[in-house]
Amino acid sequence: MGKGRATRENILASAFEQASRFGLESLTIGELAKQCGLSKSGLFAHFRSRENLQLAVLEYAATVFRERVIAPVRMAQPAGSAQKLRALLEAWLAWNESFSGRCMFLDAWSAPHEGEVQQAARDFVRQWLAYLQRQIVLGQQQGDWDSTLDPWQAVYRLYSLYLGAQVFDALALPAPFWPEVERLMASWHP
Repeated sequence: MGKGRATRENILASAFEQASRFGLESLTIGELAKQCGLSKSGLFAHFRSRENLQLAVLEYAATVFRERVIAPVRMAQPAGSAQKLRALLEAWLAWNESFSGRCMFLDAWSAPHEGEVQQAARDFVRQWLAYLQRQIVLGQQQGDWDSTLDPWQAVYRLYSLYLGAQVFDALALPAPFWPEVERLMASWHP
């Protein structure tokens, strides 16, 4: 890896850590340059704009998400199985907990203005939800879950439980996430 590429990776890793804690809107060229030991113009040369930096951080975050959440579960559990869905949910919760419960993707798309960054965040969340939906469809095809189950409704309910757990956790209230997930998944059986 060349020096320029290594510098860019270092910038993205630092920006990812900051955005994971404080949101993408917290990223500024000046502050990030200080953190990385670069001049503003040096950092700017890698991205050309704050929006390009934010887009690159979202792409980097999506890669890290796939490495930490999807990849470890992909080969360890049978596709479409309840075990795989539980493992994905566990990895997803761990992902968020490792960043003080903030979801950079949701933060980005709920920003006060609309643009490429918000669209990129939405696109990633859509991909993740589609991946969960495919797991449910595979479970239906294997006969594990009721064929009349609406896969998108199932994903909606899972995501609602996930978001509710984040809110309850942020308020230091007990969140019955797993009992609710187990009840939900039990209702899917034929």
